[in-house]
Amino acid sequence: MSARILVCDDEASLREMLQILLRREGYRVDAVDGVHAARDQLGSSDPYDVVITDLVMPDGTGMEVLDAVRARSNDTQILMITAYATTEQAVEAMRRGAYDYVQKPFKNHELLATLEKALEKRAIVAENETLRAEVKSRWTEGQLIGKSAAMDRLRDLVKRVAGATTSVLITGESGTGKEMVARALHFQSPRAEQPFVVLNCGAVPENLIESELFGHVKGAFTGATGAKEGLFRAADGGTLFLDEVGELPPSLQVSLLRVLQDRKVRPVGGSTEVEVDVRVLAATNRDVESEVQAGTFREDLFYRLNVIRIEVPPLRDRKEDIPVLANYFLAKHAALQGRHIELSQEAMRWLAQQPFSGNVRELENIIERGVTLARGNTVEREDLGDSHPAKKAGNLSQIPEGTFDLDDYLTQVERELLFRALDQAGGVRKKAAELLGMSFRQFRYRLAKHIDPEVGDARSD
Repeated sequence: MSARILVCDDEASLREMLQILLRREGYRVDAVDGVHAARDQLGSSDPYDVVITDLVMPDGTGMEVLDAVRARSNDTQILMITAYATTEQAVEAMRRGAYDYVQKPFKNHELLATLEKALEKRAIVAENETLRAEVKSRWTEGQLIGKSAAMDRLRDLVKRVAGATTSVLITGESGTGKEMVARALHFQSPRAEQPFVVLNCGAVPENLIESELFGHVKGAFTGATGAKEGLFRAADGGTLFLDEVGELPPSLQVSLLRVLQDRKVRPVGGSTEVEVDVRVLAATNRDVESEVQAGTFREDLFYRLNVIRIEVPPLRDRKEDIPVLANYFLAKHAALQGRHIELSQEAMRWLAQQPFSGNVRELENIIERGVTLARGNTVEREDLGDSHPAKKAGNLSQIPEGTFDLDDYLTQVERELLFRALDQAGGVRKKAAELLGMSFRQFRYRLAKHIDPEVGDARSD
């Protein structure tokens, strides 16, 4: 489900404009005309993801709205709309917990960019609060599931390494569970109560990675409508996990090496450095040694990250873990769907024979499919589909009898996937686009067609 936004402004035309703009972007929007109405709305509704409020209104100030929001939720992000004369007050609001401010008159794209960043911040805060609550109950030694000797060795190594502050390089094929290992390292460490922050280095455009990692000051570049602290500072005191670190461009490799050596970050466009206390864990499915030899990955950075190496074994090398993992994922997805269900013996035998080139991730996807498609309380072999992509092209389902509108069917599938991705990404459209493997512009265009078909073409920019 898309993010919920509350707009608070006494100017009717501005409220209406923001409602139209934000709804076309896929957000659910409520609007009120002042402080008193904002308090009533906040008191009678579930917490909003973001509140956008004017700073000066006839019946009070945005500071009072800020206080009312904080009385209900610490996760809600607050954006202040301010005139030039009240900028100092807006800065004070940021000190008191507002995310950022937008100065009147503002451009729509500037407001939307700041809103996107606020939602990203909220997603990080919400994730870390959830994870901290699960430290004792979930992230235990047993969370690295498996009964094989390979998994015993992996759990033992994680246990021995978790308490250190040294960098760890986690290697292995895609889908083996490298992020699970990183989380286990964090949640078994003295940093467990502090943030665990994740960056997929291959999912962020090259020109934005530096800002994502180190932050930027307001006005540092076109589109930098507000200051951003960056993930190193967001992870201060905790752990920063750099997934697919082999995707970092050479220029960023130099900057990352400097931070690892000096433990200081300098925001893009800034003139001062800020000390950070962050443990860096990195992961890659690439052969990093070969890339060092080829000159595409810096040797000095490799040695800085590779202080301790953890290799996650592929599933085909620990097949005795398949039944254990299958039952774990079965219980997980049955609970999520509110079902009581088991695997048939035939289904389990079939799973044990699969090569699982996609490793643990592929196994979980197959189990989720089976739980979804099972007609009764047992997942049968046919519910699991076929894990061999090469066979799928020749195994097409029969076209339904009667009239079948392919265009309408594909439209419905696209709509469902867009909104599922948006829900999974917590309303952050950039992350939803990444989940679907498309650019932000493509996602925004496709979403606009389903929210308001008449503006589909107009939103393509």
